[in-house]
Amino acid sequence: MALQDKYKALIDAATAAGVANLAVREQDGVLYIDGDAPSGAVKDQLWAVYDQIDPNFTSADLVLNVNAKADPGSKVRVATQETALNIRKGPGTDQPVVGKAQKDEIITLISKANDQWASVRTDDGTEGYAYMQYLEPVA
Repeated sequence: MALQDKYKALIDAATAAGVANLAVREQDGVLYIDGDAPSGAVKDQLWAVYDQIDPNFTSADLVLNVNAKADPGSKVRVATQETALNIRKGPGTDQPVVGKAQKDEIITLISKANDQWASVRTDDGTEGYAYMQYLEPVA
């Protein structure tokens, strides 16, 4: 089965949700889906579709590189004990780390993926998912 067939529902969902600059390419047995989602909620929706196709994200044959457009969101403080907070490509500890936010750093909350994970963006533009337990609202 070709990867574009395997992930057809995900590609169709990205198209239907209005992902801008959508680019789909296959290279070395990996399907790359790139683009700009109109909101954090759309990005979360795409991850939910991916979760239905590969529930444990174990296939290692897809790179979903869809970033949410810079829409205004609330600011949150990184409330770790001592270390930096990992920002991951997707909502889960099995996802690769794409950046870090330092203790007490103020970052933007884009959306909540679920009760445990939030889509966030740092001031330097790093975007990904952070564990909600380590985020607190800024008064």
